Amino acid sequence: MPESSPVAGPEHTTAGTPAPVAPFPGAAPTALQTLRALDSGPRGLLETEAEIRLGRTGENVLPARRPVPWPRRFLRSLRDPFTSVLLCLGLVSALVSAWGTACVILALVAVSCLLRSAEEHRADRSTAALRELVATTATVVRRASDDSPPREREVPVADLVPGDVIRLRPGDLVPADVQLLRTDGLTVHQSALTGESAPVVKQALDIPDPALSDAGPFAQPQWCFQGSSVTSGSGTAVVVATGGETRFAATHDGRAGQRGASAFDRSVQGISWTLIRFMLLTPPLVLMANAALRGRGLETLPFAVAVAVGLTPEMLPVIVTTTLARGAARLARTSGVIVKRLPALHDLGAVDVLCLDKTGTLTEDRPVVAAATDGADRPDADVLRWAAVNALWTLQLAELPAADALDEAVLDAAEALGRGGLGTADALGEGGPDTTDTDGSSAVGEMDPDVYEGVAVLPFDPVRRVATAVVRRPGRLGVHTLVTKGAVEAVLDRCALDRDERDRLLALADRKAGSGLRLLAVARADRAARARAYTPADERGLTFLGLVALRDVPAPSAADALGVLARRGVSVKVLTGDHPGTAARVCADLGLRPEGRTGPDDVVTAEVLDTLSDAELVGVADRATVFARCTPEHKARIVTALRAGGHTTGFLGDGVNDLPALHAADVGICPRNAVDVAREAADVVLAEKDLTAIDRAVLAGRRSSGNIAAYLRITLSSNLGNVIAMLTAGLMLPFLPMLPAQVLVQNLCFDAAQLAFAFDRPAASALRRPTVLRPRDFLRFITGFGLLNAAADLATFGVLALALHNASGDGEAAFHAGWFTENLLTQALVMILLRTGRSAAERRAGGPLRGAAAGLAAVGVALPLTPLGPLLGMSALPPLYYLLLGSVLGLYAVGLTAARRRYERRHPGPKPAPDPVRHGRRDRTRGAREGHAWELRGARSDRRP
Repeated sequence: MPESSPVAGPEHTTAGTPAPVAPFPGAAPTALQTLRALDSGPRGLLETEAEIRLGRTGENVLPARRPVPWPRRFLRSLRDPFTSVLLCLGLVSALVSAWGTACVILALVAVSCLLRSAEEHRADRSTAALRELVATTATVVRRASDDSPPREREVPVADLVPGDVIRLRPGDLVPADVQLLRTDGLTVHQSALTGESAPVVKQALDIPDPALSDAGPFAQPQWCFQGSSVTSGSGTAVVVATGGETRFAATHDGRAGQRGASAFDRSVQGISWTLIRFMLLTPPLVLMANAALRGRGLETLPFAVAVAVGLTPEMLPVIVTTTLARGAARLARTSGVIVKRLPALHDLGAVDVLCLDKTGTLTEDRPVVAAATDGADRPDADVLRWAAVNALWTLQLAELPAADALDEAVLDAAEALGRGGLGTADALGEGGPDTTDTDGSSAVGEMDPDVYEGVAVLPFDPVRRVATAVVRRPGRLGVHTLVTKGAVEAVLDRCALDRDERDRLLALADRKAGSGLRLLAVARADRAARARAYTPADERGLTFLGLVALRDVPAPSAADALGVLARRGVSVKVLTGDHPGTAARVCADLGLRPEGRTGPDDVVTAEVLDTLSDAELVGVADRATVFARCTPEHKARIVTALRAGGHTTGFLGDGVNDLPALHAADVGICPRNAVDVAREAADVVLAEKDLTAIDRAVLAGRRSSGNIAAYLRITLSSNLGNVIAMLTAGLMLPFLPMLPAQVLVQNLCFDAAQLAFAFDRPAASALRRPTVLRPRDFLRFITGFGLLNAAADLATFGVLALALHNASGDGEAAFHAGWFTENLLTQALVMILLRTGRSAAERRAGGPLRGAAAGLAAVGVALPLTPLGPLLGMSALPPLYYLLLGSVLGLYAVGLTAARRRYERRHPGPKPAPDPVRHGRRDRTRGAREGHAWELRGARSDRRP
């Protein structure tokens, strides 16, 4: 088979399913040959045939998305560093015949792996169920029977089969490997396969070009491949390969879409490996110390292994998985927010910079007409009427799927003025509308564009940047009127104007755009009626009519949501393709100014970005609030610079042009109605494009992160204190301070109590600022509080010596029981007193932790008194011990509380961040009046009409 063909050979596949394509020597198959080989046609497959093929070929799902078998999931859990170390310690214990220690350690490993596997399985099921809510669909053409007409309908991508005929539109992901049958200006991004950043033109070919036979399949314009995305145009194609048979599956081998380690993963791994190094040093140090001071040999190895295990937060994988899975499920249930990648929930809690476009987020996706003026900047309703004529007939004759937002605004304003709406007079200028047409007729009487008859249309083109409608005017037989609307500079280039007049109009447009208005220029020309088709060459010698100015309407909830995000320590950056004045006007209306500043650093244009190096951009990105005229590459570069500056960055986008930034951000966010390719690339999917939903997601991330951080602080400080005390006691006593089995049972009890961290509600202070796990801060915390815990353990020596001085019986067993009880009681105190929270009310709120701590304390007191106590080498203690132990614990609680308060004074809690929105409200009116003071020159409005 030649390299040019991306699909299989002519033979039929198993069970009689037609092979995708039959190869032809020296050339790729034609569309007709492909349809015949697939036993399909332009009218699509029968529904029954599609179901049969789906059963034979399987779902159109990449291998990486297939369910992970339980055994593989269980073995994958062993890759966690702590679990791996525990397994090694258990195997070492088995090698030296310490079977009790080995069994307990291996039981810990098994329980940890089972819990983690179960939680991952449940999280995968939840994610799969949630994925259905935003399931990527494809428009497929199928028939109910041979005699039925073909019908287009949306089906899940997983249900596509070879032979299906599909439609491709802008923003669609190419759902499978396809051969094009018809195209209209189709371009696709196929960087996921080839690394090309620019879109590639695709077109249907009746006869494939033999010259491209050796260029490879991606260079052939008649094929599109899964993993590509449609950037413009449309097309009809036939599916030739699905699932694991696609080029995407073969090229990426199941690794597509995998990300590197997140900020959360890096933080946890940094803490983990520091502790693991200490754990690996502990057994040889214990062996050498006991051999040198006590003359003990390998008989202390089980104790050394147990001490190393005691330092391990072996429940960390379980706590992390459970906490994040519960947070993601709750967020989906209560807010309709879908977290597709569990670690992204923690990263949401750590986000301190949120990048977004203003349209649909800060503003309603609904501009309104602010003014319609002639070339002398006087209100002129005639300009609005002709703009509405262009908008209406462009929409109808071009058969666009939906009107552009700017066209809708023009039509709404024209309709309101035609009805004599009171509010429209202000929209057209302070002086009210001039209701006299340039022909002398009444503009208000002819405001309805339907009185004109559409003849032809030249739709908007991103190169021409204009749209032209050709109409017949009432009473003007033999005359066609061309009405052109679009970007100011593009329209002026098509008008019959001298240089001075053109420069004057451009300066006028610059002043209006600098004040935050979005501009459309309108021009027209009369031509003799003709049957010949109109072309862009006819857009010449036009008469300039005037400008339609539009403004964005701020979203009702945007100002309040921005204030809430600011108080939570999340700054907002606006990355937009709009004119800088337009973006600055919206931000000024919403009061979005960093600390109330209005300096030139607040707005940066793409022209400035192109002059900055990556190092310079880091500082500029940190200072600026608005980035205007941004291309997709600019957005990704800004996000990357913010991350390089130490920020955890979220990006909210919904279009194909947002893909690079979605991938560059720590957390990619999109609304549910985003284009397929953006929805597939995002980590978090919102029910709607709303800042309030983002705030709820950030809070959920901080709750999960706060619980994980509290678990690490409390567990590691307690474990470190116990290990220091045991190592010290082991060198002071003539016997081991605790038997290996006792150490491991103690760890099991503490591990069971620690599960409560996954169900706790962190205090309000943990939600005020972004949650960041810093290894150095953690190590300082656990070292300080660990030493305090070790002091309490060692103080128990004196209590035990005093209580057991005159006691009869086995002093060693009583010592073990006393220290076992004290260790669990101190761990219960640590869980209560070190819980995240700075006020008494916040600390009392920890219901799950309080219950778990009470249970842990009860086990510590009761276990030595049960029949299980003697089996573990423990005996009953005299009442005097409990009285003295209460005194030690009371002193420990006082010392722990004092140390915590001292720590809080040295590390004060986060203060509410300044609210730039509230700060900016005082001068919002002044800012709106002085929008031209931004001094943004040389930019032109190039938004499509």
